[in-house]
Amino acid sequence: MKLQYSNQNAGDELRTRNLLFIAFYLFAIAMLSICFYALYISAEEYLNTHRLVIGEVLSNTEFPFHGAPKLVTYLMIASILSWFCITRLGRDKLRNITTPIRSILQLVILAIMVIALYESIYNFSLWNSFIIQNIIKGKYNLDSISVPYPHPNTPWNIIFAAKMTFAGFLISSHGFYIISKANKGYDKTTTLK
Repeated sequence: MKLQYSNQNAGDELRTRNLLFIAFYLFAIAMLSICFYALYISAEEYLNTHRLVIGEVLSNTEFPFHGAPKLVTYLMIASILSWFCITRLGRDKLRNITTPIRSILQLVILAIMVIALYESIYNFSLWNSFIIQNIIKGKYNLDSISVPYPHPNTPWNIIFAAKMTFAGFLISSHGFYIISKANKGYDKTTTLK
């Protein structure tokens, strides 16, 4: 009876691992497709108008029909979910990393997390203030808001910046949690082999 339970548990782990691999590749393909589409449209726009706003194509394009979510939303979700799949698949590999290297990784991820949190709060604050300013002026086109930051010649779409820095914060926070949990010697029953 115990052997049958062990075989069933190994089969469940294998199915879960295969599902995570498939999900990761689907999310990676979605991210690459969205990025290649945005690069193509942005390059075409730049060649025609000599104007480039980072993330504008992703913030203005609704998919698969009018009124559906913007491509930047799909990119944000796909990046977060692909990160989750990779960390679930490779979580047990953290045990092989030496403690000093893990500590350095933890510091680097903490720095990235703090920067992403700051940028996320900054971008959401800007987005909120631009929304209020546009509503007061009677404008309701909130998708084309851009800021000439960090360089005046290449402004960023504020919706793209806010969503992607928020995704960066979530990913780095999860990475920090995983590394911290690995330092404490987490429960081996939750690890996929």
